[in-house]
Amino acid sequence: MTQTLLPSPTTVHWGYFDATLKPIATIDPGETVTITSVSGTRENLPTEADMTVRPELVAILDAVTPELGPHILTGPVAVRGAQPGDALRVEILDVQLTDDWGYTLFKPGMGTLPDDFDYFRRVHIGLDRANGVVKTPWGITLKARPFFGVMGTAPKPAVGRVSTTMPSHFGGNIDNKELGAGCVLYLPVWTEGGLFSCGDGHAVQGDGEVCVTAVETGLTGTFKIDLVKNAQLEAPYAETKDHLISMAFDPDLDEAARIALRRMVSMIVARTTLTPDDAYMLCSLAADVRVTQLVNLDKGIHVMMPHAVLNQSKR
Repeated sequence: MTQTLLPSPTTVHWGYFDATLKPIATIDPGETVTITSVSGTRENLPTEADMTVRPELVAILDAVTPELGPHILTGPVAVRGAQPGDALRVEILDVQLTDDWGYTLFKPGMGTLPDDFDYFRRVHIGLDRANGVVKTPWGITLKARPFFGVMGTAPKPAVGRVSTTMPSHFGGNIDNKELGAGCVLYLPVWTEGGLFSCGDGHAVQGDGEVCVTAVETGLTGTFKIDLVKNAQLEAPYAETKDHLISMAFDPDLDEAARIALRRMVSMIVARTTLTPDDAYMLCSLAADVRVTQLVNLDKGIHVMMPHAVLNQSKR
């Protein structure tokens, strides 16, 4: 059975994660859920005649007060049997554009080049959902690669309510463009049920998300959520068809790179016959160290290692 969760004033939380949130749905491990998101504050809504604002977004803007962060998240979804120390295995089966528009902006004091662009600018961008095309106002078209910028479980109960702005031990604002359809995301469970939420839809984004936004838009995602007992994860990681992906977040980009690399070395050792020094050298030869994002206060690095390389030395 697939449950369908639509955004409304009673099914979203705006700007925060919190372990005390009540789930809007509960599923068994291995069940599938389809979740639709919205994106955009009132000032970001388009006025162009060929762009349609969904009534559910207007209803949420009218009724829900944001707290701490900017992202409107649909959820949370509880998974029966999930306990602290477990992990949610979130298989992203499908991600589709839901809106025919999105927006991109930069603001004073934000982004990677705040001294160069110390003013505000926003553009609205048309989305051809049928053909998966992003139509920029500069006459350039891009192929849509939709993914949810924010996907996470509830944080550790001891930390209380936390902003959606910074990614952390529970996932959250990861902004990793590899996490689209076909990817599997592993999220640590810190509270009963895990409490998965998602939002911050991106129609397309480059590594770095340098100006502070991607093409922000509403999406519909279908997820198969399973349970990995006693996984004891300290942070999220992911797998695509071709790669194993470690992740790290830190205010210092160099430190994020060191943490992500250490996590990849540990995963290689756990999966292969290689020693840590072998794995470290292999990373220098075969892994790609990428900047996930530069703009979420805690910056992101992810390390991508091909499965084809690791499979040559599997345990």
